[in-house]
Amino acid sequence: KYVEPLITRSKNDTTTSRRVVFRYLQNKYAVKALFGEVAEKVANRPGGYTRVIKLGTRQGDAAEIAFIELVDFDENMAKTQKAAAKKTRRSRKATKAEEAPVAETEAPVTEEAPKAE
Repeated sequence: KYVEPLITRSKNDTTTSRRVVFRYLQNKYAVKALFGEVAEKVANRPGGYTRVIKLGTRQGDAAEIAFIELVDFDENMAKTQKAAAKKTRRSRKATKAEEAPVAETEAPVTEEAPKAE
């Protein structure tokens, strides 16, 4: 509820929008990054800019911990999700059949021509 309106406001790069966002953030470097980098990444997105990942509870006082990140902003997270989605379960017979042809391949033999003296 705090970040979403600021990101929506950063899509329209005007002096008024910058002043409204600066009133909340109180940091000109954060405003510059929001209107520069973040606004470019979420320009075509209609809303729902953040993702909340619940991490569990803290050991000391059992308070719930959550991690908030921008959706489609971190390229590393997107790559790991795609890699994890490719894994499928297969039977053991299929893996043995795939490994067998790989082991039988041989390197091609090349012959050298005799040198003239």
